[in-house]
Amino acid sequence: MKLVVAVVQDQDSNRLSNALTKNDFRATKLASTGGFLRSGNTTFLIGVEDELIPKLLDLIRENCRSREQMVAPVSPMGGNADSYIPYPVEVEVGGATIFVLPIEQFHHF
Repeated sequence: MKLVVAVVQDQDSNRLSNALTKNDFRATKLASTGGFLRSGNTTFLIGVEDELIPKLLDLIRENCRSREQMVAPVSPMGGNADSYIPYPVEVEVGGATIFVLPIEQFHHF
């Protein structure tokens, strides 16, 4: 058994959640915030049997695509102003960051 931790952009969250439910994967959703852009993310915790990992990764890949987006930089509150860029920049957002962790024990009470 594995624990899959998938951090996805809020914009992809509902689509992924619906796909997981439709394909009989159970998940816990947690609100999270990205450190770089300080934008909203959703972190999914998904317990899954080893043989279903490829199917789960395909579902995440299909529903969480990266894209380019213009973002206004966050001001350097107390930081070094030399590296601050005062105009919007285009960055890649979306997609998913996935961690697959081994589970030694699982209990359901």
